[in-house]
Amino acid sequence: MTTDTSLKDAIDQQTHRGFLPWLISRQIFWILLAVIIAIVAMMLLTKTFATPQNLFNVTRNFAFVGIVGLGMTAVIITGGIDLSVGATVLISAMTTTIIMHAGLPITLAIPASIAASLLVGLINGVLIAIVGMPAFVVTLGMMSIARSIGMVMSNNALIYEFGPDQPILFSIGGGSVVVGGLPIPNPLIVMVVLALITGFALRWTRWGRHLYAIGGNEKAAILTGVPVKAVKISVYMFVAFCAGLTGFLQTGWLGSVTTGFGTGLELTVVAATVIGGASLAGGTGTALGAVVGAALIEIIRNSLTLLGISTFWQGTFVGSFIILAVASNLLRNKDTGE
Repeated sequence: MTTDTSLKDAIDQQTHRGFLPWLISRQIFWILLAVIIAIVAMMLLTKTFATPQNLFNVTRNFAFVGIVGLGMTAVIITGGIDLSVGATVLISAMTTTIIMHAGLPITLAIPASIAASLLVGLINGVLIAIVGMPAFVVTLGMMSIARSIGMVMSNNALIYEFGPDQPILFSIGGGSVVVGGLPIPNPLIVMVVLALITGFALRWTRWGRHLYAIGGNEKAAILTGVPVKAVKISVYMFVAFCAGLTGFLQTGWLGSVTTGFGTGLELTVVAATVIGGASLAGGTGTALGAVVGAALIEIIRNSLTLLGISTFWQGTFVGSFIILAVASNLLRNKDTGE
């Protein structure tokens, strides 16, 4: 009787603990709070942070990380990781550049760049899901392979001429849409649309449920009939798609492509997803978390620049946030007995 009563009390405590305790227990709440505090602090410390041009730059820059972060979230939910996203961005950018530099239309460059990126994701997915190789090893190797291929494609040269459709490319990647008198960068619009689609897919579709099932317990997912191999391949292709989309948009924004495209992006993207609440052990993560994590990282980077602090310190902040986020997740799991 005592055991039954204790169990009932424990269930009631978890079920009826209220909205505020539930909200405070969410990592995404604290990250959102950190973003708000950082914005307010920068508005007080410097007059240039809240200027329309700087806010335009901040939203555009974090959108690139956010787009790839959405794909990385899906991968991390399954318990995997993709360290080749930066090199995939390069492959997409180089494919776009070579096609348009040859005078071919942008309508050919867009699908070609996405297809090249999807090929990278397909190879990663097959080696991980079918062959059974560790995700870390496969994507680390692919990072080197893809970046090397990108260098071969460009002959290690700076390319800044994109043929007759160059104005269209620049308007897509570097342009904006005016809403309420404020310019909204095109990459931000793309990120918001993709975030809504990804959030819906993770929350309401069978594919999303399968991701969480695999990340929570892969063996149990197999026993319940989840097509684990196919789902794993799909998430690596999805993150490759996101990286390919980012590569195309960044090409239009920067107006040139070098072999350094996407270097270090993998760490920033992983940091954004982990800061946003995704667990590297798998089973947790949200689209909103990836977006908020990306926003916090960009605000920190922008703040360092405005305050005259060397941007070399950005890596210290990013690495520290990863450690703190993982430590917080471990402590939370320990408290809940997971």
